[in-house]
Parts: sequence; structure tokens; C-alpha cells
Amino acid sequence: MGQPFGIPVYVSPTWFIVAAFITITFQGVVTAQLPELSTPMTYLVSFVFAVLLYVSVLLHELAHCVLARMYGLPVRRITLYFLGGVSEIEREPETPGREFMVAFAGPLLSLGLAGLGFVAYRFVEPDTILGVLIFQLWLANLMVGIFNLLPGLPLDGGRMLRAGVWKVTRNPGSGTIAAAWVGRGLAVLLIAWPVGLALMSGQTPGSMLIWSVLLASFIWFGATQALRGARVRARIPQVSARALARRAIAVTGDVPLAEALRRATEAQAGAMVVVDHEGRPTGIVNEVAVEATPQSRRPWVTAGSLSRSLEPSLVLAADLSGESLIDAMREAPAGEYLLVERNGDVFGVLATSDVNRMFSGV
Repeated sequence: MGQPFGIPVYVSPTWFIVAAFITITFQGVVTAQLPELSTPMTYLVSFVFAVLLYVSVLLHELAHCVLARMYGLPVRRITLYFLGGVSEIEREPETPGREFMVAFAGPLLSLGLAGLGFVAYRFVEPDTILGVLIFQLWLANLMVGIFNLLPGLPLDGGRMLRAGVWKVTRNPGSGTIAAAWVGRGLAVLLIAWPVGLALMSGQTPGSMLIWSVLLASFIWFGATQALRGARVRARIPQVSARALARRAIAVTGDVPLAEALRRATEAQAGAMVVVDHEGRPTGIVNEVAVEATPQSRRPWVTAGSLSRSLEPSLVLAADLSGESLIDAMREAPAGEYLLVERNGDVFGVLATSDVNRMFSGV
């Protein structure tokens, strides 16, 4: 939809569902407050409110992203969808203080918009289209700001809580786990609250329960993803290229695949590197392609035909580990990488499947 501050903004098709819902729901409010308007006009005003509400949500997300970019964090995009908006910031802030500020920027802007709307409302006629829109918008922004300050992931308040626990424990993982479990507790309370009110009043929960279930589901799944992410990040320091490397044999590209596999089995090697006639590595035989080749075809297929050319990005230092290794693999996605020592000698081959196995079951 555009790139304010250089940040791409996308609108999910689900936005049209909630826009229609808001338009239909808000139409009754407009009719009650502005009875002189025709029915089509009341729907138009309601739709304008839905659009302006999501403009407010966009500004909320932009506050996160602009501050994140000021801290040097890359921002991929903003997406507006059914339950609001999401900012895709590709890297976490380096300090808990920056984490707190990036998280707080969104609710602060929403509360600021609410304050501006409250002041503006005092200078307009309440029984006008402008008056109705301003009143509903400042009230909506107040609710958005307060809701996002609730202290549980994936809400902004949860990120602020995470920053606080991170500051105290000096461990971002502990902050994530604490804020995620609080988020799960909030999800349970969101459902229990309308049910409890209904039981005390003897009425059915109605539409309030539907919205509570939607919001609770969003918070529960977001908190669950945060917990999983914390477990993944806890394992990253254990990932070592040298420890996961497969022993590799060197074959020329014209060697039949069956013969190359025989040599690998004999040498107890788990990978094959294609070399030229001077012994220089030129490619890595792709394991997936080998497994997809039928036994009857292997004597007639050369190892070189199943290899990927050895681009500079596929050659990694054998002593890489942790975040540095993951970043190197993320920059050049591939099935296999050639590992070399500092003097240029080949150490072995790192298979992406072996790295993925480190995180299986997380």
C-alpha cells in the first residue's frame, strides 16, 4: 500500500472482513447519534471510521518500526490484518533498554492520539459527523493503547515486561519465558472474564465472548510461539560447524555416481566434494538429488551432474558456531556447505539437515 519512512506496508485480505464487521456494527451507533442521515450515509460514515481506525493502527506500528530503525534494527515490513497490525523487525534490540523503548513507542503513540482526539473533541459539535468520528477514534485509540500495555507476550506490554526481566536477570531468554507465561495467563482471563460476568448476571456472554475468544487465541498462540523461539535461541550457542561436519571424499565430476557412493561408503564419509583435475573443490554433491536417483540409474549418472557449483557464499570457516554460523547459512540458503580451515584446507561438509536436527522437537 506504500512505503512510509521506507517501510513497506501490506494489507492482508482479512482486513476487509473486519472492516465490513466494524462498518456494520458501528452503523447502529451512527444512526443513533445522527438520525438525520440516510441509511447509505450512515454506512459510509461507519466505513470511514473503520479506515481511520486502521490508519491509527498503522501509526502505532510505524512508531515501533521508526524507533527500531533509529537503533539500527532492520525492518522488513508492516502488515495490517484481522486483529490489528504486526511489525516485522528482523533482529532483536541489543539491550533491554532499547527493547523497552521500541515496545513502548506503539502504545505511547496510541495514547497520544487518544489525548489529541480528546482535546479536539472539545472544540467540535458532538452531533456532527466530525464529532462522532473524533469521539469514537479517541476512545478506540485509548483502548488500543491500554490493551497493548497488558504485560504479556505477544503484546507490547509483554515485550516491556520481557525487557524488565532481562534487565534484572541479564538473560533475555528468561525475560521471554516469563512474559510468555504471563501472556498465556492473560489469554485465560480474557475468556474467563465475559463468562464470569454472564454467570453473575444470568445472561449469555454474546458477542463479547466471541471477541474475547479471538483475542485470547491471538495472545495464546503468540505466547506459545515466543516460548518456542526462546527454546530455539537457547540451542543456537550449541550449534558448531566443526562438531556437525561430515567427513567428505573428493571425486572428479566425471565419476559415475555409483562409484562415488562406493568410495564414500568405503571411506565412511557422509558427503562428496567435486574437484577439478588439480584437486581444487568446484562443487558439492547434493544429498537430496542423490537419494532421488534410482539405483538402476546411478551407474550412468555422474557425480558432477548432481552437484551444486561452489559459490563463495557456500564456503564457510570450520570454526564458525552459534549465531555467526546461523547468520552465514541464512544469507546463502543451501543443502550443503564446504567447511575449510583458516589455511584453506578442506575440513568437511556441513549439511543443513544436520543443523535442523539440532532444533527438532523444540
